[in-house]
Amino acid sequence: MSAAARAGRFCPHRLSAKLKVVGSFCDYQDNEDHLVKAFLLAAGHGTRLRPLTDRFPKCLVPICGVPILEIWLEVCRRAGIEEILINLHNHVDLVRAAIEHKKADLEIRVSEEPTLLGSAGTLLANREWVAGESSFWVLYGDVLTTTDLAKMVEFHRRRRPVATIGLYQVKDPTRCGVVGFDDNFVVREFEEKPIRPRTNWAFTGLMVATSELLNNIPSHLPVDLGFDVLPQLAGRMVAYLITDYMLDIGTIENYQAAQNSWPGLPRLEQRSSSRSFETS
Repeated sequence: MSAAARAGRFCPHRLSAKLKVVGSFCDYQDNEDHLVKAFLLAAGHGTRLRPLTDRFPKCLVPICGVPILEIWLEVCRRAGIEEILINLHNHVDLVRAAIEHKKADLEIRVSEEPTLLGSAGTLLANREWVAGESSFWVLYGDVLTTTDLAKMVEFHRRRRPVATIGLYQVKDPTRCGVVGFDDNFVVREFEEKPIRPRTNWAFTGLMVATSELLNNIPSHLPVDLGFDVLPQLAGRMVAYLITDYMLDIGTIENYQAAQNSWPGLPRLEQRSSSRSFETS
């Protein structure tokens, strides 16, 4: 692919993507078999990982000797993602140096945030970067997973919601975005860090989004996906249930647990155990 095509100045297969809202879901035609762009959200302070994050950013903390950013870049390659936008706040020069040695076949753009915009604010500030894309990835950079993103894309394309959010079951849902969904896996409720959660299904930080999600982001800053956006999209999102390895390494306890539990990415020929549910 030419540099011009990768930058989005000319990419014929994207010209066929059309998006309009029909009822609660989106009606679009898309000839791509994968999503080519991903937001990798990595600008948080990492306060719960101190003193590690006093020396380097959360996205560079090592998991069994490999920075989590490097793991994410490989996950993106396997999913056919070609362009990644990473938002950063602290230790920007360290991340730029790490990217320079690892980007190879990926086009990586760094969005520096001297003042944090919030997870949704980053999307809104860079919406022109995904202009013309029918769908794109939003990935939380402090999540460690072996799941096959391609299967989640397949599920999203069949259902055509405003967003498809990956869910997993957790022991302590009070620390997460908790999700209620119906028998058709339509999200009916999203509550960030509830005091009395009604379920233990939680948002993984993996999401396939559309431009309609961007249209629902408030203009105030900072603005957060979990608190300010996803609750407003109940009834217009679908839940994709994940049973693969999934761990938020944002606390010292989970980070230490990851050193012993992380199995590494599966071999390419292995099948993912993600449960792509579909109703007839």
